[in-house]
Amino acid sequence: MSTGHSIEIAGVTSRVEGRDGKILEILAPIDLAVRPGEFVALVGPSGCGKSTLLNIISGLIAPSSGSVAVPPQGSGSARIGYMFQSDALLPWRTIIRNVQCGLELAGVAGVEAQTRARAMLQQLGLGEFEKHYPAELSGGMRQRASLARTWVTNPDVLLMDEPFGALDSQTRLVIQGSFLAFWEAHRKTVILVTHDLEEAIAMADRVLVMSARPGRIKSEYCIDLPRPRSVVDLRSDTRFVDYWRRIWNDLETEVAGATQGAPS
Repeated sequence: MSTGHSIEIAGVTSRVEGRDGKILEILAPIDLAVRPGEFVALVGPSGCGKSTLLNIISGLIAPSSGSVAVPPQGSGSARIGYMFQSDALLPWRTIIRNVQCGLELAGVAGVEAQTRARAMLQQLGLGEFEKHYPAELSGGMRQRASLARTWVTNPDVLLMDEPFGALDSQTRLVIQGSFLAFWEAHRKTVILVTHDLEEAIAMADRVLVMSARPGRIKSEYCIDLPRPRSVVDLRSDTRFVDYWRRIWNDLETEVAGATQGAPS
């Protein structure tokens, strides 16, 4: 593992032209460094540019100014994995063939791709469902399959845009716990966008609060809670409750400002 940073963001901004021809500033200049193996959560009001920042880091869109560097942490691995709120599984492919998709795109095919996909499904508790189709699985199982598809390529960086947001509350707790245990065993670099403060505190090493649009990093909180963590047990920990109150007090004015401002 590199002793440098896994992600380096310098002066990144984002501006788009609105329907009225006026320039809309999505992101104010952002500077951010993420260490290899660090789990960072981004929280902020709707429309503050959290997803835009993830898309810039991934290379899906270009910043209006500034730069993003994702230095290599190893050789032969996929650079960035991206998980969305929707599982985006291909309905005509079985679960194992969906997981193989990521490997095929990375140039791995045949027996090796199948072997690696099967092993990943086993690790995530989906081994007996490899021949099922997405429509035959629950939402939580499909999201685990989506994680398997992303993780099997061994990305150095995993970007997650509210991947648990569409799940019901009970399923969300189970999948959060499964993901957290898996991450703690592998310690890849993660940036998670979430509206759920409890999720951010329970999972991350560092929580970054973004301001209302134009989004900037308003403040950060280092979450000094021991690992391994239980997303359920932590909720009754007084330290967890204290983090929640402090972060919400910081975030509340931004959420109120975004609500009173222009629609996102």
